[in-house]
Parts: sequence; structure tokens; C-alpha cells
Amino acid sequence: MQACCFARSEGGSTKRRRAQVGTRVFVLVLATAMASGHACAQSLIDTLSQAYSYNPQLDAERARLRATDEDVARANSGYRPNVFGSADISRERTNISPNTGTNGSNTPKGYAVQLVQPVFRGFRTTNAVNAAEASVRAGREQLRLVEQDVLLSAVQAYGDVVRDQAIVRLRENNLKFLSTELQATRDRFAVGEVTRTDVAQAEARRSLAVSDLELAKANIKTSRGVYEQIVGNPPQRLVEAKPDTRLVPGSLDEAIGIGTQENPQIVGALYSEQASRFQVDQIRGELLPEAQLEATYSDRYDGSSQIDRVESASILGRLNVPIYPDGGEVYARVRQAKHTHVSLIQQIEQARSVVKADVIRNWSQLQAFKAQSVADRAQIDANQTALNGVREEEKVGQRTLLEVLNAQQELLLSQVQLETTKRNVLVASYAVVASIGRLSVSEVGAASNVYVPEAHLDEVRNKWWGLDITHDDGRSEHMDAWGARIEREPVK
Repeated sequence: MQACCFARSEGGSTKRRRAQVGTRVFVLVLATAMASGHACAQSLIDTLSQAYSYNPQLDAERARLRATDEDVARANSGYRPNVFGSADISRERTNISPNTGTNGSNTPKGYAVQLVQPVFRGFRTTNAVNAAEASVRAGREQLRLVEQDVLLSAVQAYGDVVRDQAIVRLRENNLKFLSTELQATRDRFAVGEVTRTDVAQAEARRSLAVSDLELAKANIKTSRGVYEQIVGNPPQRLVEAKPDTRLVPGSLDEAIGIGTQENPQIVGALYSEQASRFQVDQIRGELLPEAQLEATYSDRYDGSSQIDRVESASILGRLNVPIYPDGGEVYARVRQAKHTHVSLIQQIEQARSVVKADVIRNWSQLQAFKAQSVADRAQIDANQTALNGVREEEKVGQRTLLEVLNAQQELLLSQVQLETTKRNVLVASYAVVASIGRLSVSEVGAASNVYVPEAHLDEVRNKWWGLDITHDDGRSEHMDAWGARIEREPVK
């Protein structure tokens, strides 16, 4: 009462100021809520970007490729000299009878430095470098394959969460509908319009709806858990995503043509075969002559009681010609490498057949799911019309309550089926893109900064020494590969 009296005693200007302040606060709160809601909304592109940056499987493959890069540095070491140093010291006592003037004790000591520079190693170094670089290119294709698998898993997890969210909403609406029907049936039973059987049917159908809703809630918890495993954080207000038709080829023949040219399984198999071919030549080089230069410098002190110091230096050219090395083991390794090369040639053909089958399967599933989506929408329209008609007829006694409940159940099932089909269309679209080898963050525009594996290879290719994989400023070498900005490219 006091507050009311105080409000009436305020002047008009004070009221207007308070109203203006209240309006501003309301607008500010509303704007903040809308901004935070927008910030919490998460699109499929956001999910793919997060998975690309977080996923430990993808990060592990990047580290594995960086380890493969070091094979190039190891192979390049064959061009460089080997430098050895040695030093020794000892204590000697000489006693010759009759004494020749050399009797006594002395401490011989000295050091030596030797440099060995390979000149010709039967082309083994050249072939080793070529084989290592081919293996690195094959490793990059494996990284690209893992990236595709991770992104496709992220799409599947995203689609599962969106589907299960929609199903939970449908189940909740169905429970509300059945609860209303049950209450109406009980009211009608109280006035004698329906029988106890009708009430029991409504109760049973509502109990089923409660059970289905709990199962749907359990399913969405599972989907959210899988999503967090792949993406790295829980889903935040996911919005329904539509397939990126820009990435999907226009026909099956076009998809097969692109897949057999760009799929990382095929490209990686080609590079592996190339590396194997160089390895055959590398082993064969062990049967060729080898030439090297050897430079030695030594300095020795107190070699005897009569010699204080001996300093020497030499340069030697050495040529080794293998006649029957290692008891024929080299010949066996050459034959072994040739058989391995033949097997890798066959793996190329195997990869082509596997990729072609994957493209056909994913393309066929996509077309089937698209057709099913059209049919599902038509089924929903028909079931909605049927439900409306059955409810009106039930009011005038031409239909039973059970028929109304059945019509509602059929509508619900068709709505659930549509949500499942929309998820399947989304996943199948990206599965087609993955099978042709074009599912990457650069293609879908999911990241402004991408990992560039070439950066690490350039870092270590000609590295002569060093044990650390971090820079002096604490920056990891693999961080250098995250500096490239990309723009969303059109489909080739």
C-alpha cells in the first residue's frame, strides 16, 4: 500500500525517466539474450572446423607424417661427409737390456680427426631421397584420408544429434497430445459417453508415449557423447543443416571419374608404388662400385723417450668394388623388393575397384534417400489429413477412439521417419563427396587456417643437426604448418 501511495506521489517527469530507463534495460537485456543465443547456435561448418582443429586422431596422423618427413632428411645425409674424432692417452715403461738410451717411462697421447666424403655410392643416395619423398607424398594422402574420415564422422555425429533432438520434440508433442486425449476420455467416461475400454486404450497409448520419450532422450545423450568425442566439446544449439549440393557431382559417371583421379586411397597407392620402385634401384646400387675421399689429421705427443711430437695429415681416395657381397644377400633383397613392387602395382588396381564401388554405393544411397524424403513428406501430409478426418468423425460417433490413436501414431511414425531420412540425406551427400576425394576443410570452407604439411618438410629437408622438435622460443615445428590462410575454392 505504501508503494502504491509512493507511486502516485511521483511527478510526471520522474515517471517518464523511469519508463525510459526501464525500456532501455529491457532492450539491452533482449539484445544480449539474442546475441548470446546467436553465439550459442552452432552450424555444421562450425562443427567441422572444431573437429578439424581438435580431433586427436587427425592430430596423431599429422605427427606420424612429420615423422615420415624425417626420412627425407635421413636420405639426404648420404650426400654429406662423416666426421670422426678420437683421442687417447696411456702410460708406458720401457726397460731394454743392455740400455740403448730408450729406457724409462713416458705418457703417449694424441688425437685424430677424420673426414669421409662419399663421392659415388651406386646411386643409392639419389634413389633413397626419391623413395623417401614418394613415401612422404603417400603419407600426405593418408593424412587426407584420415581428414576425410574425421570430417565425415563429424557430419554423422552432427546429423545424429539434430535428428535425435527433433525426435525428442516430436515425442514430447505426442505425449502432450495423448495426455490431452486421455483427460478428455476420462471426462467423457465420467458422463457416460465412452466405456472403460476407451479409457484403458488411451492410458496404454500414453504409457507407450512416455516409454518412447525416455528412449529418445537416452538416444540423444548417446549422440551427444559421440559428438563430443569427435568434435571436442558438447553440441550447442545445433541448427538443421542442408547438404552442400555444390560439392556433389552432377551424375554418377562424373563422380566415378573424379573419384578414380582424386581419391586419396588411389593417389596414395600410386605414390607407394613409386617409392617401392626407387627402393629396388636403391638396393641394386649396393652391387655397384663405391668411391669416397678420406682426409685424416693426427697429432701425437710423447710417443717415446726420443720423440716429443708427431703431426701427420693425409688425403686418400678409396674405391670399393663389390664382387660377391654378403654371400648373395643383396641379390635376395633385390628380388624381394621387386616382388613387393609388383604387389603394390596390384594394390593400385584394388584401390581403384574399392573406390569405384564406394562411389556407386554412396551415390545410390543418396538418390534413394532423396526419393524417400519426398515420399516421407507426402506420407506426413496424408497422415495429417487422415488424423484430422478421423478426429472429426470420432466426434459424431462414426469413428472410435482407438482409430484416432492409431491415426496419431501413424502420423508420428512418419514424422520420425522424415527426420531420420533428412539425416541420411545429409550424411550420404558428404559420403559421396568423401568417396570422390573432395571432403576437406578447404573445399567445404570450414576453416580459414589449414594445416600445410609441406611446411614441416621444408623445415627439416636440409637440416644438418639438432635434436629438438621445438624452436628456441618454445614454438613447435608443427605450429609453423598452421599459418596458411585459405579461401573457399570452387569445385574443380
